[in-house]
Amino acid sequence: MPRTLGVVMDPIRAIKPYKDTTLALLLAAQRHGYALRYFEMGDLWVRDGLALGRGRALTVRDDNQDWFTLGDAATAPLGDLDALLMRKDPPFDMDFVNATYTLELAEAQGCRVVNRPQSLRDCNEKFFISRFPQCCAPTLIASDPITLRAFHAEHGDVIFKPLDGMGGAGIFRVGSDGLNLGAVIEALTAGRHLIMAQRYLPAIVEGDKRILMVDGEPVPYCLARVPMQGETRGNLAAGGSGRPQPLTDRDRWIAAEVGPALKRRGLLFVGLDVIGDYLTEINVTSPTCARELDAAYNLDIGGQLMTAISKLMGDA
Repeated sequence: MPRTLGVVMDPIRAIKPYKDTTLALLLAAQRHGYALRYFEMGDLWVRDGLALGRGRALTVRDDNQDWFTLGDAATAPLGDLDALLMRKDPPFDMDFVNATYTLELAEAQGCRVVNRPQSLRDCNEKFFISRFPQCCAPTLIASDPITLRAFHAEHGDVIFKPLDGMGGAGIFRVGSDGLNLGAVIEALTAGRHLIMAQRYLPAIVEGDKRILMVDGEPVPYCLARVPMQGETRGNLAAGGSGRPQPLTDRDRWIAAEVGPALKRRGLLFVGLDVIGDYLTEINVTSPTCARELDAAYNLDIGGQLMTAISKLMGDA
């Protein structure tokens, strides 16, 4: 019998197939001989200590008009799957956290979960860069307005952002005039929430580089997401445009600094965000940009990930 690979994701009918990284990974899994099972977060539960899922057989196609077929739903132990991709997009809320508890049980019961559920909880995509200060521009994580204001006074031009956002949502730049500084701090912290402040990096005009890491090693090319005119956010979801390019020596150094920690934590598929010479985020939940890089350089990033998963399962 073929090995089975499950996926937990947002509704597959609503994706944009031409650029969806999860679809690229599923196409690669299918090419590698996996039988696919599809789940949304509401399809997962635990009964008497057993992780269960209501999954449906999934067939995928590289067709922008007709990219999937689902079979009938059937309930089975998640531990019976050989592997499972956790690809649910943020927000990283309690529903997401509770899903990782279920997937951690599935892991203990025999399923290889990518990325490791405990590490999805432990490695907040903003906070995790604090493990690598040698790679980062000046960065503060705080909720106290006095501390945040002092950081702005020190650096003059600062980016403020929430710790749980994605796609550029909730990101503000406050320049040296301090215009709207108080309002930004109040809106993001709500008087109690930790937020991130980073010194503004002028190199953003050249793009926010997404470096994909597979089993601790970088793909040799990245996608520089260049902001729209008048924007400071390069995120494609915020209107940025993608520019594929080779990694620089500094990019490779950052990847080498971060990669061993990713391997230790079972984070097989990760996206590093780099502006100029500095690491700004480490995306562990559902990193994207594989399809753009595959198309630009004739790569098979999904195939690389499947090979890494097979290696962990002792097949390669």
